[in-house]
Amino acid sequence: MTLNTFDQLFFTVFTAFKTRYKQKANTIALFYLSALQITLCFLLGVFIATFLTKMNASTISSEKAWTLFVLSAIAIHFKNWLKYNGKTRKVLNAKFNKSKAKDHNLTLLLSLPFVCLVLAIILLQSL
Repeated sequence: MTLNTFDQLFFTVFTAFKTRYKQKANTIALFYLSALQITLCFLLGVFIATFLTKMNASTISSEKAWTLFVLSAIAIHFKNWLKYNGKTRKVLNAKFNKSKAKDHNLTLLLSLPFVCLVLAIILLQSL
């Protein structure tokens, strides 16, 4: 198993909050990563919907799209919960600690989901 970008972001947030919140650091990092992936999924979905609307292509209804988004958000959070709890997290944590991890700006990382959400809302208004 290799560390992908989301694994590195998870462990960056995890190590940043581990000193202050020992018991809750895993939960905070899990919710951060899930929020980031869900907002990226939302941004991508709104972008594709806007693009297809401007191209006059027939797409799925708005209600079905929201249902699909909610189901994908639940699946993303469940997948992250399974991956970052237990033995897999410990193996990835050992690989993260062994490798030279890039230093990320924590403020920038924490603002990334909000930026994605704002961009998605701006695109959503153009529908």
